[in-house]
Amino acid sequence: MKKTKNGNGDKQVPNLIAQGTNIVGDIQSDGDFRIEGIIKGKINAKGRIVVGASGNVDGEMKCSDADICGEVVGKLEVSNLTMLKATAVFSGDIITKKISIEPGAEFSGNCSMGMKEHEGKNK
Repeated sequence: MKKTKNGNGDKQVPNLIAQGTNIVGDIQSDGDFRIEGIIKGKINAKGRIVVGASGNVDGEMKCSDADICGEVVGKLEVSNLTMLKATAVFSGDIITKKISIEPGAEFSGNCSMGMKEHEGKNK
């Protein structure tokens, strides 16, 4: 059995919202999140957020990296890389440093790319 530690350690236990789970409210995490269920609300994670093929998010998400395979309606703020996989259906605004959109992904909304305002001061 692997030992895990809480916080931002390398061996952190990932958070999973399983298929069949519905959450209404805000979530905050220092680690990674995988969503296969339904969430309505704000999600703030210091790590990666993965919205699986069965996942559905209606709200605002902030994270370092995002992999979207399911359905998202709302605003997404990503400090590094956003990936919309072929099965993704995204409606809303994306603010990200980098983005990758696979053929087949559906995206409706606005996208702002590049360095964030506070990072841009070092140019």
